[in-house]
Amino acid sequence: MFKAILIFILIYYVFKLIMRLLAPYMAQKMMEKAARNFENQFKNPYYKEKPVAKEGETIIEKKPNENTSVSNKNEGDYIDYEEVD
Repeated sequence: MFKAILIFILIYYVFKLIMRLLAPYMAQKMMEKAARNFENQFKNPYYKEKPVAKEGETIIEKKPNENTSVSNKNEGDYIDYEEVD
């Protein structure tokens, strides 16, 4: 039993030492991969920059749906409520 506990403690400290040595290398590789993905995103031909608008201008980027109307017939009637004390 004592031998098993000793082996687990030894494995824990060896793993901790290996991770302390490998963690900076793994973090650097992850950062390089993220930078490459970020760079590729901007090289993508489908990526387009948003147009620069002057102050006070409004730009509509999405057309409204054709099937929606200004007055919806399913809304119901307007009821004016009165406060009751």
